[in-house]
Amino acid sequence: MADQVEFEGGYPAMPSARAALERRDRRRAVEAYRFFYPTVSMEGIFHGTRQAGAVDNETALLFVARPHHLGFTLNSDTPYSGGILDLRKSGPMVIDLPPGPLVGLVDDHHHRWITDLGLPGVYGPKGGKHLLLPPGYDGPVPADGYEVVRSDTWTVFAPLRALPLGGDVDKAKQLLTSVRFYPLAQAGSPPPYAVTDFSDRSIDCTCLKWEDNLEYWRVLHQVIDTEPAIEELRPVLGLLAELGIEAGKPFDPDERTAALLTDAARQGRDEMLVTAFASDRPDRIAWPDRTWEWASLRPENGTFEREGSLDVEAKDRWFIQAIIASPAMFGRAVGQGSVYWLGLRDADGTYLDGGRSYRLTVPLPVPAGLFWSLTAYDAQTRSEVDADQGQPALRSLFDKLEPDGTDSVDLYFGPTEPDGADGRWIQTVPGRGWFSYFRIYGPQQAAFDGTWKPGDFEPLAP
Repeated sequence: MADQVEFEGGYPAMPSARAALERRDRRRAVEAYRFFYPTVSMEGIFHGTRQAGAVDNETALLFVARPHHLGFTLNSDTPYSGGILDLRKSGPMVIDLPPGPLVGLVDDHHHRWITDLGLPGVYGPKGGKHLLLPPGYDGPVPADGYEVVRSDTWTVFAPLRALPLGGDVDKAKQLLTSVRFYPLAQAGSPPPYAVTDFSDRSIDCTCLKWEDNLEYWRVLHQVIDTEPAIEELRPVLGLLAELGIEAGKPFDPDERTAALLTDAARQGRDEMLVTAFASDRPDRIAWPDRTWEWASLRPENGTFEREGSLDVEAKDRWFIQAIIASPAMFGRAVGQGSVYWLGLRDADGTYLDGGRSYRLTVPLPVPAGLFWSLTAYDAQTRSEVDADQGQPALRSLFDKLEPDGTDSVDLYFGPTEPDGADGRWIQTVPGRGWFSYFRIYGPQQAAFDGTWKPGDFEPLAP
């Protein structure tokens, strides 16, 4: 075998040994790349949010996602708001939610779930206060009045969504602006917290600009250098140290290491995309007679844990195409949260092509206790399709998707709107592959037992 090490007198022979060392370092780099991709992805969110003008602990952005908002599988079903919290500056931090249909969570710098906020949280729709403790904090904690949770990293992200019940987006935005973040030390007189509506302005909250080049490792080094060394990360931090990426030391790779890390970034990214879009995992299939897949492979929790191990493929698959993790996002329970299906192939099993036209037949009624939607995403950016139409989603709250007296509705996709689409059409871009998420909010029993399921994407004649 070409990769087999040759031995002379019981010792590895050169140059066979040198080649083996090169393979070892590449293997280490690719594994570290995949493991820490969620960390770099979170840093992309932080970087884009700050570039737009938000200040940690003081201001947040608010927007209804559109194609000019780059973010992995963002959607326009609900308005978003996201606050970056720096616990090194603030100490224990209060997240104070008003009553209402808010859905949110807190993830740490490594994209690890800390707690849920709003409807899926401990207070549900009633509103309440959450107290976030920094790493190593051993000071006084209020005896009651708060859900108390601890972060393993100094910097965390608290994204929130407000459900626009009845289609009232302005009311949902107003609810988001009433959420407060403030240090526990200032709870008696909280400082102001500003929210800026960024709906009409561009933002890039992805790591696309770093994910396939040496900058990926520079960004990762910066995070490793400024955050505590978490116990469960120590083995992979060891891999990074062997590659010259270590807390407290400068990242200054020589020419050989820089080339190796650059190649490993490309290889790691490519392997993760294969895991997301060309997986052979049987449990990815949502219905045996459809090409639809589950967007997430692990419904049990928000940590990708299975009994006895970490499901590394499920973790890779999720974070290369999406952001944020929590149990409420991945659960498959009747009436709770939302459920996502991934559609990336037509009825014949061929990838969806932005230059072709398709019809998707959706049986009615859709088993949604609240509402449902379908959003189209560009396969390369994993963000909303950016076409002249500027409307990459069809949403039951805002579009007429359930005509009276019918038992199904046809949705259309392609470069031009076909006759008879009646506006139920998403424009795609020739030369760009695309995929979709079918989302149901408040899923009912039929969404899980197979008595309801959407059709496959059917190619239309040119």
